[in-house]
This record gives sequence, C-alpha cells and structure tokens, in this order.
Amino acid sequence: QVQLVESGGGLVQAGGSLRLSCVASRSRFSINSMGWYRQAPGKQRELVAKIRSDGYTNYADSVKGRFTISRDNAKNTVALQMNSLKPEDTAIYYCNAEERDYFGLRDRWGQGTQVTVSS
Repeated sequence: QVQLVESGGGLVQAGGSLRLSCVASRSRFSINSMGWYRQAPGKQRELVAKIRSDGYTNYADSVKGRFTISRDNAKNTVALQMNSLKPEDTAIYYCNAEERDYFGLRDRWGQGTQVTVSS
C-alpha cells in the first residue's frame, strides 16, 4: 500500500502562512483523490481540502479563499498552501490518499504534522 510522508508544519502568528507537503510512495495501485484533513484537540477529524486526479478540488467552507491545494500526479505529491492563518486553524494536519486496490477504495493516512497559529 502507499505510504504518505508529510512535512511543513510549525508555529506561525495569526495572519501568517505555511505550506504543507505530502509525498506518496510508489504503489502498484492507483491513487484517486489526495487531500488534507485536520484534527484539533477534542474535535473530530475534518476535511480541509481534497483534489482528484483530474484536478477537481473541494474545500471546507472555513478555509475557502485562504488555503489552496495542489497536486503533481507525476511525482505523487500534494501540497496545501495556507495563507491568512487563524488561531482556529491550529490542529494536526493529516495527508490522505484514496488508493484503489483489488477490493475498492482504501483511505491511507500520513503520520500528521502539527500546525499551531498563535494570536
């Protein structure tokens, strides 16, 4: 199965920017969508942004206009550019890939990277 490795988290002041990157290892199976989810303390994991292999994107309402997701299919990478960050964006961010194996779509997850936005 595909392995996902994230990078780019950190501490930033409100109004600042961060860029998250995720690299997917080679896999015998195809990858459908790739995206980013986040989980804040005491809250459920939620979708931040997702991008399909054809480039179609969708975003959580809370990040529209501030975050941009991009993908390089040839390199199996996905990135999340986060601008105008707010304290409520503080969370662990997880890279996600939908891998299509012999049995259907499987969700694969990275280890997570911490994003902290100070006020």
